[in-house]
Amino acid sequence: MLFKKKSKITLDPQHLSLMEHAQQRVAQKKRFHSHLLVTLFLVFFALVLNFAFEYKADFTPFNTHWSFVLATFLGVLLLIHFLKVYLFYSFMGKAWEIQQMEFLLEKQAAKVEKIKRSMDKEATLKATAEWERERQQKNITIIAAAGENNALGKDNKLIWHLSDDLKHFKNLTKGHHVIMGRKTFESMPKALPNRTNVVISRQKDYVAENAQVVSSLEAALAFAQEDDRPFIIGGGEIYSQALAFADCIELTRVHDDFEADTFFPEIDTTVWREVWRENHDKDDEHAHAFSFIRYEKIDA
Repeated sequence: MLFKKKSKITLDPQHLSLMEHAQQRVAQKKRFHSHLLVTLFLVFFALVLNFAFEYKADFTPFNTHWSFVLATFLGVLLLIHFLKVYLFYSFMGKAWEIQQMEFLLEKQAAKVEKIKRSMDKEATLKATAEWERERQQKNITIIAAAGENNALGKDNKLIWHLSDDLKHFKNLTKGHHVIMGRKTFESMPKALPNRTNVVISRQKDYVAENAQVVSSLEAALAFAQEDDRPFIIGGGEIYSQALAFADCIELTRVHDDFEADTFFPEIDTTVWREVWRENHDKDDEHAHAFSFIRYEKIDA
């Protein structure tokens, strides 16, 4: 047996109101037609009684029979009804027009609110996209070489010499801002060439040759805001501060433990994920095996 599913029809409130007024109009006309028929019948019946029983009187202003008074009264009521239905009452009606105007205003306000919400949503999405684009374009990177025990250096000097690591560092940082602490800068013979050197120092009168001196990491990053990938190159305290700002870590992991007085902070694997690794064995030019490892911050 086949069953036909009934479809539910939903009418627009404006169309529903129009239907209701149309139905009211039809009912008014039906009532008028009924009134007309009743009036004609009563007038005819009164006149029949008048002529049948010869209750006629002379047609003078002060001597008119009751049947004609009744006919006149019924005729006046019929005329009033006619004028009300066909002349004084428009199809829509003033009240209906006011109601429809209010309905349209409410509908328009709802549309404006919907457009506003849509614009707010679009603005939010645009701002989020802009922020994401800026975040992707501005890739703040920590670059470091650390032993298995996170050793960085001792007595403000490097513990090892790995030529491939130096080439790796040079290739990545060339043309970019390199941000460092005062001690790291002073451990170098001079400012790194082909890079913009930014030195962080709390000494107000500190001067660094061929370098920009700032008072904080935030100030250094603000100075490097035009660079799409500024690098933070040390030392240990600056690395610890930079973890909150950085998007990427380029770490050379030297596969030995070393005695040191400066250490790289522990990498939290719930915050950072390894995305690339390149292993190098020790050889005649490299006394230690090492790996180039790239970490990226996990999105919250």
